[in-house]
Order: sequence, then C-alpha cells, then structure tokens
Amino acid sequence: MAEIHSLAYAGFGVSDLDKWQWLATDIIGMQVARRDEQGLTLRMDEYAQRFFLEKNPIDDILVAGWQLRSEQELESYVAELRDKGIAVEELSAELLQRRKVEKAYSCQDPNGFTHEFFYGHSEAGLNDVFRSKVLKGSFVTGDLGIGHILPFAKNGPATVSFYKDVLKLRISDYIREEVQPGMVVDATFFHTATGRHHSIATAQAPMPKVLNHFMVQVQNMDDVGMAYDRCIKAGIPIILELGHHPNDKTFSFYAQTPSGFNFEMGWGGVVIDDRRWEVKAFNKMSDWGHKRNIVL
Repeated sequence: MAEIHSLAYAGFGVSDLDKWQWLATDIIGMQVARRDEQGLTLRMDEYAQRFFLEKNPIDDILVAGWQLRSEQELESYVAELRDKGIAVEELSAELLQRRKVEKAYSCQDPNGFTHEFFYGHSEAGLNDVFRSKVLKGSFVTGDLGIGHILPFAKNGPATVSFYKDVLKLRISDYIREEVQPGMVVDATFFHTATGRHHSIATAQAPMPKVLNHFMVQVQNMDDVGMAYDRCIKAGIPIILELGHHPNDKTFSFYAQTPSGFNFEMGWGGVVIDDRRWEVKAFNKMSDWGHKRNIVL
C-alpha cells in the first residue's frame, strides 16, 4: 500500500527575499542553491534544494512537498486520493524543473496551502558539496526529511481527519494545554513511514497566518545554542526560549522569521518505531524551558 515517505521540501511566499536569505544562511545555516527574479531556493544536504521562497506578499506557507519512493507508489497513492474524491492535478514540466523532481501531483489543504506528492528527488552535482557558513555539524535529514511544519487549522477535527484519513499520515500523539487563561491549544502530531516524530502537526487557532512554524533539526546540540546566540546578537525576536518538548524529546528554541511566522531549531528528536510506539496525550507543550517572550 502506497504511503508517504517523508516531508522532503517546503515552499513559502515571502515579501523580503534579502532578509530571508540572510536568516536562512547566516542564522539557520542553510545554503543558497539558486536565486532569480522569482525567488530563491535553499539546500540543507546533498539534494539540490529543500526549501523554496517565492516573492509573494502573502508571507506564509505555499507548499508542503511529500516524497514517495517510486513512480509506482506515487501513481498508486494519487489513485487513492482520487478515489476519496480529492481533486488532484499533475504538475507542469516547468514546475517539475523548479522543484527538481521527476513527477509530481498536487492537491489543496483545507487550510489554504498546497500539498505536492512526488518521486525522483534530484541531488546536487557531485562536486557541489553542501556547505554551511555557521553550523559545526549538519542538519538531520535523509529518510527523515527536512523537519516539520505546524500549520494552524480552521476546523481542527476536519483537518485531523484530512491528514489521517486522506493523506494517510500516522498519528504520533496529542498535546492539550491551556497556554493562556481560557485558551487551550489542542495539537495533533503526525509522522510518515520513516518515523520522524512528526513531519506535520496542527492545532485549531484563530490566527492571521496559516503557518505557525517550521522546524529544522541539527546533528550537534551546540548548533542549537550557537544559533540561539546568533539570534540574540542580531536582534531576532525569540518567541520561545531554549527548552524541551515531552512528546518528541526535542531540545530547541523558536524565533521569528521576516515573514512573521516562526522557525524552530532543535536537537535530539525521537524516531518512531510503530511496532513499539504508544500514542499518548500530553498536558503541556514543554516539560522545561520554552519561556514565551511574545504573547499569542
């Protein structure tokens, strides 16, 4: 049965490409792959690109790119989506070239962005080794994908059903916490076949943007602390200070991007083995730290 392998790329519409390029390279540690009038693309590893940024005043998520292992799996997966009544479109040759994939389809998320499903992710050239300006180690990618995204849900139950029953993502666990008096965050976390604790999570909230944050994971814990220091020195707003999540066991912090949504930089996340995993419900987002500096 066809199943999503990993979250392999993400695309954002951003109004200030220069600020984003600086954040991505000098603060987070990515590498620019290409920049043109339409936007820029970013590398994290051996692949030709992992994030793409399009010049767009929306300042929000545009695309989540999901990888399947083969053309056969991709076609089987898309056929299942269509059987469920989902409108699926094949990407044009021009978009395939920009995404650096062999074949892809897309459908719409209930919350206002696009899911793309593909196979055949292009690697960079043999002599084009990924180099970060600032990282001591590397990003944790490979079979686990780029990290995760957390888009807000307009309708929480409907969105959870879409991710679980339509996209066939696996539920990892839940967190339900009263983050402010009378404001309860009810979040559901989903993983793919390769087991990163979550590649996407969602919670219903009346927020102006779809995307709350994206997360990238680093191999060296020092890179979390050093990135935190770079944010402080550069005056980047820290949303959640250094802390630890009880469900995915990640040590991380959150800071604001030039588009107003956030990024999380983390270390030490869980990889799920579904044969032994127990789905739990937690009552707090963080078991220590993650002091909030900006009120929701």
